[in-house]
Amino acid sequence: MIVDANMYWFPEEFFTDQEALEEFIEQAPRIYDTNVYATQSDGIKQIIVEKPVGFPSLNYAQGDYVLERMLYDMDEASIDKAVLKVPGCNEWMSFDMCKRFNDGMAAYAQASEGRLVPLAVIPAIGDQRVAHEIDRCLDDLNFAGVQLCAHYGKRYLDDPLFAPLFEKLNEKKATVYVHHVPVPVDTASLVDYNNLRRSYGRCVDQTTAVGRELFSDFFERYPNLTMVHSMLGGGFFSIAEMLLPTASKRTDTVQRFATNTREYAERLKKHIFFEMSHAQPWGKASLECAVKVLGADHILFGTSYPVRREWLLDGPSFIQILDISQEEKDLMLAGNARRLYHIE
Repeated sequence: MIVDANMYWFPEEFFTDQEALEEFIEQAPRIYDTNVYATQSDGIKQIIVEKPVGFPSLNYAQGDYVLERMLYDMDEASIDKAVLKVPGCNEWMSFDMCKRFNDGMAAYAQASEGRLVPLAVIPAIGDQRVAHEIDRCLDDLNFAGVQLCAHYGKRYLDDPLFAPLFEKLNEKKATVYVHHVPVPVDTASLVDYNNLRRSYGRCVDQTTAVGRELFSDFFERYPNLTMVHSMLGGGFFSIAEMLLPTASKRTDTVQRFATNTREYAERLKKHIFFEMSHAQPWGKASLECAVKVLGADHILFGTSYPVRREWLLDGPSFIQILDISQEEKDLMLAGNARRLYHIE
Protein backbone atom coordinates (compact mmCIF):
# COMPACT_ATOMS: atom_id res chain seq x y z
CA MET A 1 0.00 0.00 0.00
CA ILE A 2 1.03 3.60 -0.66
CA VAL A 3 -0.55 6.53 1.17
CA ASP A 4 -0.09 10.14 0.07
CA ALA A 5 -0.19 11.97 3.40
CA ASN A 6 -0.43 15.42 1.79
CA MET A 7 -3.10 15.91 -0.88
CA TYR A 8 -4.76 19.30 -1.08
CA TRP A 9 -8.49 19.90 -1.43
CA PHE A 10 -10.34 23.06 -2.42
CA PRO A 11 -13.99 23.57 -3.45
CA GLU A 12 -14.26 23.53 -7.24
CA GLU A 13 -17.58 25.36 -6.88
CA PHE A 14 -15.73 28.55 -5.93
CA PHE A 15 -14.63 28.88 -9.56
CA THR A 16 -18.21 28.89 -10.85
CA ASP A 17 -20.34 30.21 -7.95
CA GLN A 18 -19.68 33.95 -7.75
CA GLU A 19 -21.50 34.36 -4.44
CA ALA A 20 -19.48 31.59 -2.78
CA LEU A 21 -16.25 33.01 -4.22
CA GLU A 22 -16.98 36.50 -2.93
CA GLU A 23 -17.77 35.17 0.53
CA PHE A 24 -14.43 33.33 0.58
CA ILE A 25 -12.49 36.37 -0.67
CA GLU A 26 -14.15 38.72 1.82
CA GLN A 27 -12.78 36.69 4.72
CA ALA A 28 -9.15 37.42 3.87
CA PRO A 29 -7.62 39.40 6.79
CA ARG A 30 -6.31 42.39 4.85
CA ILE A 31 -5.49 44.13 8.11
CA TYR A 32 -2.84 41.42 8.55
CA ASP A 33 -1.32 42.01 5.11
CA THR A 34 -3.18 39.22 3.33
CA ASN A 35 -4.98 39.68 0.01
CA VAL A 36 -7.09 37.25 -2.02
CA TYR A 37 -8.41 37.73 -5.54
CA ALA A 38 -9.65 35.77 -8.56
CA THR A 39 -8.02 36.00 -11.96
CA GLN A 40 -8.02 34.26 -15.33
CA SER A 41 -5.08 33.69 -17.62
CA ASP A 42 -4.82 31.47 -20.71
CA GLY A 43 -8.34 30.26 -20.02
CA ILE A 44 -7.49 29.04 -16.50
CA LYS A 45 -9.34 30.53 -13.54
CA GLN A 46 -7.23 30.95 -10.42
CA ILE A 47 -7.69 32.18 -6.87
CA ILE A 48 -4.51 33.87 -5.67
CA VAL A 49 -3.52 34.44 -2.05
CA GLU A 50 -0.92 37.14 -1.46
CA LYS A 51 0.94 37.21 1.84
CA PRO A 52 2.27 39.79 2.29
CA VAL A 53 0.23 41.88 -0.11
CA GLY A 54 1.90 42.03 -3.51
CA PHE A 55 3.65 38.66 -3.15
CA PRO A 56 1.67 35.61 -4.42
CA SER A 57 2.04 32.72 -2.00
CA LEU A 58 -0.82 30.33 -2.81
CA ASN A 59 -2.49 29.53 -6.14
CA TYR A 60 -5.70 27.52 -6.49
CA ALA A 61 -6.51 26.60 -10.11
CA GLN A 62 -9.83 25.47 -11.52
CA GLY A 63 -9.86 21.78 -12.43
CA ASP A 64 -7.12 20.78 -9.99
CA TYR A 65 -9.62 19.49 -7.42
CA VAL A 66 -12.04 17.48 -9.56
CA LEU A 67 -12.60 14.11 -7.89
CA GLU A 68 -12.29 12.04 -11.05
CA ARG A 69 -9.00 13.67 -11.99
CA MET A 70 -7.61 13.21 -8.50
CA LEU A 71 -8.45 9.50 -8.49
CA TYR A 72 -7.11 9.07 -12.03
CA ASP A 73 -3.76 10.58 -11.03
CA MET A 74 -3.64 8.46 -7.88
CA ASP A 75 -4.16 5.37 -10.01
CA GLU A 76 -1.39 6.41 -12.40
CA ALA A 77 0.95 6.88 -9.42
CA SER A 78 -0.17 3.56 -7.82
CA ILE A 79 -1.28 5.46 -4.70
CA ASP A 80 -3.98 3.63 -2.78
CA LYS A 81 -5.16 6.32 -0.38
CA ALA A 82 -4.58 10.03 0.22
CA VAL A 83 -5.01 12.29 3.24
CA LEU A 84 -6.98 15.40 2.28
CA LYS A 85 -5.99 18.81 3.63
CA VAL A 86 -6.74 22.45 2.92
CA PRO A 87 -3.88 24.41 1.30
CA GLY A 88 -3.16 27.22 3.72
CA CYS A 89 -6.30 29.36 3.64
CA ASN A 90 -7.55 27.73 6.86
CA GLU A 91 -5.31 30.21 8.68
CA TRP A 92 -8.11 32.77 8.47
CA MET A 93 -11.35 31.03 7.44
CA SER A 94 -14.48 31.56 9.55
CA PHE A 95 -16.22 28.78 11.42
CA ASP A 96 -18.98 28.56 8.80
CA MET A 97 -16.42 28.44 5.97
CA CYS A 98 -14.48 25.70 7.77
CA LYS A 99 -17.67 23.70 8.15
CA ARG A 100 -18.37 24.14 4.44
CA PHE A 101 -14.92 22.79 3.61
CA ASN A 102 -15.41 19.84 5.98
CA ASP A 103 -18.71 18.96 4.33
CA GLY A 104 -17.04 19.13 0.91
CA MET A 105 -14.18 16.85 1.93
CA ALA A 106 -16.62 14.42 3.53
CA ALA A 107 -18.55 14.22 0.24
CA TYR A 108 -15.32 13.49 -1.68
CA ALA A 109 -14.33 10.84 0.86
CA GLN A 110 -17.66 9.08 0.48
CA ALA A 111 -17.63 9.31 -3.33
CA SER A 112 -14.06 7.93 -3.40
CA GLU A 113 -15.20 4.85 -1.46
CA GLY A 114 -12.65 5.45 1.25
CA ARG A 115 -9.61 6.28 -0.86
CA LEU A 116 -9.62 9.92 0.29
CA VAL A 117 -9.22 10.42 4.03
CA PRO A 118 -9.94 13.98 5.25
CA LEU A 119 -8.51 16.01 8.11
CA ALA A 120 -10.91 18.44 9.76
CA VAL A 121 -10.32 22.16 9.30
CA ILE A 122 -11.32 24.36 12.25
CA PRO A 123 -10.67 27.86 13.60
CA ALA A 124 -7.81 27.99 16.07
CA ILE A 125 -9.76 29.82 18.77
CA GLY A 126 -11.59 27.03 20.52
CA ASP A 127 -15.17 27.51 21.70
CA GLN A 128 -18.24 25.32 22.07
CA ARG A 129 -19.03 25.41 18.35
CA VAL A 130 -15.49 24.39 17.47
CA ALA A 131 -15.61 21.56 20.02
CA HIS A 132 -18.83 20.27 18.49
CA GLU A 133 -17.33 20.46 14.99
CA ILE A 134 -14.33 18.43 16.15
CA ASP A 135 -16.69 15.79 17.55
CA ARG A 136 -18.76 15.80 14.35
CA CYS A 137 -15.74 15.36 12.09
CA LEU A 138 -13.86 12.79 14.15
CA ASP A 139 -16.78 10.76 15.47
CA ASP A 140 -19.60 11.11 12.93
CA LEU A 141 -17.72 11.69 9.66
CA ASN A 142 -14.74 9.46 10.57
CA PHE A 143 -12.10 12.06 9.70
CA ALA A 144 -8.55 10.92 10.45
CA GLY A 145 -7.50 13.96 12.49
CA VAL A 146 -7.42 17.74 12.55
CA GLN A 147 -5.37 20.20 10.52
CA LEU A 148 -3.99 23.49 11.81
CA CYS A 149 -1.56 26.14 10.63
CA ALA A 150 1.89 26.61 12.15
CA HIS A 151 0.93 30.06 13.37
CA TYR A 152 -2.04 32.42 13.44
CA GLY A 153 -1.28 36.10 13.18
CA LYS A 154 1.91 36.41 15.19
CA ARG A 155 1.14 33.54 17.56
CA TYR A 156 2.51 30.00 17.32
CA LEU A 157 0.57 27.04 18.66
CA ASP A 158 2.17 26.95 22.11
CA ASP A 159 0.55 30.34 22.85
CA PRO A 160 -1.99 30.20 25.73
CA LEU A 161 -4.55 31.80 23.40
CA PHE A 162 -5.06 28.37 21.83
CA ALA A 163 -5.38 26.48 25.12
CA PRO A 164 -9.16 25.81 24.83
CA LEU A 165 -8.66 24.24 21.40
CA PHE A 166 -5.77 22.01 22.48
CA GLU A 167 -7.53 20.95 25.65
CA LYS A 168 -10.30 19.58 23.44
CA LEU A 169 -7.86 17.94 21.01
CA ASN A 170 -5.92 16.45 23.91
CA GLU A 171 -9.16 15.02 25.27
CA LYS A 172 -9.79 13.40 21.85
CA LYS A 173 -6.20 12.07 21.67
CA ALA A 174 -6.12 13.56 18.20
CA THR A 175 -3.49 13.46 15.51
CA VAL A 176 -2.92 17.08 14.51
CA TYR A 177 -1.39 17.91 11.15
CA VAL A 178 0.43 21.26 11.18
CA HIS A 179 0.74 22.95 7.81
CA HIS A 180 3.17 25.78 7.16
CA VAL A 181 1.86 29.30 6.61
CA PRO A 182 2.96 31.00 3.34
CA VAL A 183 5.54 33.02 5.27
CA PRO A 184 6.80 32.93 8.86
CA VAL A 185 5.97 35.61 11.41
CA ASP A 186 9.20 37.50 10.61
CA THR A 187 9.19 38.03 6.85
CA ALA A 188 11.09 41.21 6.01
CA SER A 189 14.28 39.58 4.75
CA LEU A 190 12.49 36.84 2.76
CA VAL A 191 9.76 38.46 0.70
CA ASP A 192 11.73 39.87 -2.23
CA TYR A 193 12.71 36.59 -3.88
CA ASN A 194 10.10 34.05 -4.91
CA ASN A 195 11.96 30.79 -4.12
CA LEU A 196 13.37 32.19 -0.90
CA ARG A 197 9.89 33.23 0.21
CA ARG A 198 7.90 30.21 -1.01
CA SER A 199 10.35 27.45 -0.06
CA TYR A 200 12.77 28.63 2.62
CA GLY A 201 10.12 30.84 4.25
CA ARG A 202 7.92 27.81 4.82
CA CYS A 203 10.88 25.95 6.33
CA VAL A 204 11.56 28.80 8.75
CA ASP A 205 7.92 28.73 9.80
CA GLN A 206 7.92 24.98 10.45
CA THR A 207 11.24 24.87 12.28
CA THR A 208 10.03 27.65 14.56
CA ALA A 209 6.77 25.82 15.21
CA VAL A 210 8.48 22.51 16.00
CA GLY A 211 11.03 24.19 18.26
CA ARG A 212 8.41 26.05 20.26
CA GLU A 213 6.43 22.87 20.84
CA LEU A 214 9.58 21.01 21.81
CA PHE A 215 11.15 23.51 24.21
CA SER A 216 7.99 24.85 25.86
CA ASP A 217 5.65 23.00 28.22
CA PHE A 218 3.32 22.24 25.30
CA PHE A 219 3.42 18.46 25.67
CA GLU A 220 3.23 18.66 29.44
CA ARG A 221 -0.07 20.46 29.00
CA TYR A 222 -1.25 18.20 26.17
CA PRO A 223 0.36 14.77 26.68
CA ASN A 224 -2.10 12.91 24.43
CA LEU A 225 -1.36 14.84 21.24
CA THR A 226 0.44 13.61 18.16
CA MET A 227 1.74 16.42 15.91
CA VAL A 228 2.63 15.86 12.25
CA HIS A 229 4.55 18.77 10.69
CA SER A 230 4.81 19.48 6.97
CA MET A 231 8.02 20.25 5.02
CA LEU A 232 9.91 17.72 7.20
CA GLY A 233 9.50 20.21 10.00
CA GLY A 234 11.30 22.78 7.87
CA GLY A 235 14.24 20.44 7.37
CA PHE A 236 14.38 19.81 11.11
CA PHE A 237 16.69 16.86 10.58
CA SER A 238 19.48 19.26 9.56
CA ILE A 239 19.58 20.98 12.95
CA ALA A 240 18.07 18.39 15.30
CA GLU A 241 21.36 17.36 16.87
CA MET A 242 22.52 20.96 17.14
CA LEU A 243 19.31 21.89 19.01
CA LEU A 244 19.71 18.95 21.37
CA PRO A 245 23.38 19.20 22.43
CA THR A 246 24.92 16.89 24.95
CA ALA A 247 26.65 18.27 28.03
CA SER A 248 30.12 19.58 27.37
CA LYS A 249 32.95 17.12 28.05
CA ARG A 250 35.25 20.03 28.84
CA THR A 251 35.09 22.63 31.57
CA ASP A 252 33.45 25.85 30.36
CA THR A 253 33.28 29.16 32.18
CA VAL A 254 29.58 29.45 31.40
CA GLN A 255 27.06 26.81 30.33
CA ARG A 256 25.33 28.56 27.43
CA PHE A 257 22.92 25.87 26.24
CA ALA A 258 20.20 23.86 27.91
CA THR A 259 21.45 20.28 28.05
CA ASN A 260 18.48 18.39 29.47
CA THR A 261 18.26 16.88 26.01
CA ARG A 262 16.94 13.51 27.14
CA GLU A 263 13.61 15.13 28.04
CA TYR A 264 13.44 16.99 24.72
CA ALA A 265 14.48 13.91 22.76
CA GLU A 266 11.72 11.89 24.41
CA ARG A 267 9.17 14.55 23.45
CA LEU A 268 10.44 14.52 19.90
CA LYS A 269 10.23 10.74 19.65
CA LYS A 270 6.80 10.42 21.26
CA HIS A 271 4.88 13.41 19.94
CA ILE A 272 6.37 14.88 16.75
CA PHE A 273 6.36 13.38 13.27
CA PHE A 274 7.38 14.78 9.91
CA GLU A 275 5.54 14.77 6.58
CA MET A 276 7.88 15.54 3.69
CA SER A 277 5.28 17.53 1.68
CA HIS A 278 6.99 16.32 -1.51
CA ALA A 279 9.95 14.03 -2.07
CA GLN A 280 11.86 15.16 -5.15
CA PRO A 281 12.67 18.75 -4.10
CA TRP A 282 14.51 17.48 -1.03
CA GLY A 283 16.78 15.28 -3.12
CA LYS A 284 18.11 11.82 -2.43
CA ALA A 285 20.93 12.80 -0.04
CA SER A 286 18.71 14.99 2.16
CA LEU A 287 15.97 12.37 2.48
CA GLU A 288 18.52 9.72 3.40
CA CYS A 289 19.94 12.09 6.01
CA ALA A 290 16.44 12.73 7.36
CA VAL A 291 15.91 8.99 7.78
CA LYS A 292 19.25 8.62 9.53
CA VAL A 293 18.60 11.47 11.97
CA LEU A 294 14.84 11.31 12.57
CA GLY A 295 14.18 7.63 11.86
CA ALA A 296 12.02 6.23 9.06
CA ASP A 297 9.28 5.59 11.62
CA HIS A 298 8.87 9.37 11.99
CA ILE A 299 8.64 10.37 8.31
CA LEU A 300 5.53 10.31 6.11
CA PHE A 301 5.46 10.38 2.32
CA GLY A 302 3.51 13.27 0.81
CA THR A 303 3.18 14.96 -2.56
CA SER A 304 1.55 18.42 -2.16
CA TYR A 305 -0.72 17.43 -5.07
CA PRO A 306 -1.76 19.25 -7.25
CA VAL A 307 1.07 21.80 -6.88
CA ARG A 308 3.19 19.70 -9.25
CA ARG A 309 1.71 16.49 -10.66
CA GLU A 310 5.19 14.96 -11.01
CA TRP A 311 5.58 15.02 -7.25
CA LEU A 312 2.64 12.60 -7.08
CA LEU A 313 3.22 10.64 -10.27
CA ASP A 314 6.96 10.08 -9.70
CA GLY A 315 7.11 10.43 -5.91
CA PRO A 316 6.77 6.77 -4.89
CA SER A 317 9.46 5.66 -7.34
CA PHE A 318 11.76 8.38 -5.97
CA ILE A 319 11.41 6.93 -2.47
CA GLN A 320 12.32 3.52 -3.86
CA ILE A 321 15.74 4.72 -5.07
CA LEU A 322 16.82 5.82 -1.59
CA ASP A 323 19.67 3.82 -0.06
CA ILE A 324 17.64 2.67 2.92
CA SER A 325 16.00 -0.66 3.73
CA GLN A 326 12.72 -1.74 2.15
CA GLU A 327 11.20 -1.84 5.62
CA GLU A 328 12.09 1.84 6.06
CA LYS A 329 10.62 2.70 2.65
CA ASP A 330 7.40 0.88 3.51
CA LEU A 331 7.08 2.82 6.77
CA MET A 332 7.45 6.12 4.95
CA LEU A 333 5.19 5.21 2.04
CA ALA A 334 2.31 3.85 4.10
CA GLY A 335 3.04 2.36 7.52
CA ASN A 336 3.39 5.59 9.44
CA ALA A 337 0.35 7.26 7.87
CA ARG A 338 -1.76 4.17 8.50
CA ARG A 339 -0.71 4.11 12.15
CA LEU A 340 -1.05 7.82 12.91
CA TYR A 341 -4.29 8.36 10.97
CA HIS A 342 -5.83 4.94 11.70
CA ILE A 343 -6.11 4.07 8.00
CA GLU A 344 -7.22 0.54 7.26
